[in-house]
Amino acid sequence: MSLARSVPRPVHPTGAVRPGRGETAAKMLYRRLKAEIVSMQRKPGESIIEREIASSYGVSRTPVREAILRLADEALVDIFPQSGTFVARIPLASLPEAILVRKALEQLTARLAAEAASAEQVSELYGLIERQRRMQRAGNRDRFHEADEAFHAAIAESAGHPGIWTLIQQVKIQVDRYRRLTLPVPGRMARVLQEHIGARSGPRRRRDGGASRRAERQHRRRARSQSRIFRRGLAAGAWRIMKCRTQRD
Repeated sequence: MSLARSVPRPVHPTGAVRPGRGETAAKMLYRRLKAEIVSMQRKPGESIIEREIASSYGVSRTPVREAILRLADEALVDIFPQSGTFVARIPLASLPEAILVRKALEQLTARLAAEAASAEQVSELYGLIERQRRMQRAGNRDRFHEADEAFHAAIAESAGHPGIWTLIQQVKIQVDRYRRLTLPVPGRMARVLQEHIGARSGPRRRRDGGASRRAERQHRRRARSQSRIFRRGLAAGAWRIMKCRTQRD
């Protein structure tokens, strides 16, 4: 049985889908396919067929090919000239390193934001935390994740270096895929929310170096704890990926 026939396909739009304002068809397809891969709607090892995507979105194959090439540059798809195009496997061995890099960048932006954030930006952070609180109470992990992303983007903006968030997104994308594939960590939303509440007060205590150092130590402890969790979870994650591969091959 061929790989393409054995893989259940995610639901796609039927008919023409117009790109957003100022967005080309290739950019729109890149954005949507990337979201499907990161959210695990498209599983590791799943076949990607240009003509099916072009037909589903009502576009030619040229923008589909452009989107796929861009995804390949980000290691989200693998292109084999004689075999086809497939969703890339999750590189488990590189996940702990990605976590460390992400934490270092987030700690840097948090320190800079504590020194530079305006009252309006602090108010925005409060609003994002309240949104996370509502999503935690509702048990809505997807919306909580969206608010979490917006919070970290706002921190980078407040720090005066919004480009750092772009770097963080590039570093953490495989970690996001892994977390979608494995079971959620119990209590994680509550822990993240509590850390954000602590981070929120940072801009109001710019001169409190002790508070800043305590927050940094807390982040380092959490990073070490997450590294241990990921090491324990690598075997389970590898088993899940191998199971996906066996079911599809």
